[in-house]
Amino acid sequence: MTTRSRQHHSPRGKRRWSQHVMETSDALDLKSGTFAKRDPAEIARSLKASAEHSKRRKSSPFRSAMSMLNFYINRGGRQLPREQRQHLEAAKDELRVLFGRPRQRASRHRRKPA
Repeated sequence: MTTRSRQHHSPRGKRRWSQHVMETSDALDLKSGTFAKRDPAEIARSLKASAEHSKRRKSSPFRSAMSMLNFYINRGGRQLPREQRQHLEAAKDELRVLFGRPRQRASRHRRKPA
């Protein structure tokens, strides 16, 4: 096994591939703490600024920003606290507004009661 692959598939406490992607992604250079913010509009503004200033992204600023946001949400999975997930899901709509795209219907992100 090479050093590189060992980095990504190591036992607990070591780096994971998703952490590596967040740290070295060619898409965006994000400010530290972007996803920890509580204000969805602030998260969206930060992502938009990063996407527009990036010289390495391979897609449009909107797609790059939305992809990074979705990646972070998916990476968190069930471990992501409900309140933070709500802020991040709301940031998607804020991002759409900033880029002149229509908002999504609110019911799309809500779970049906059991």
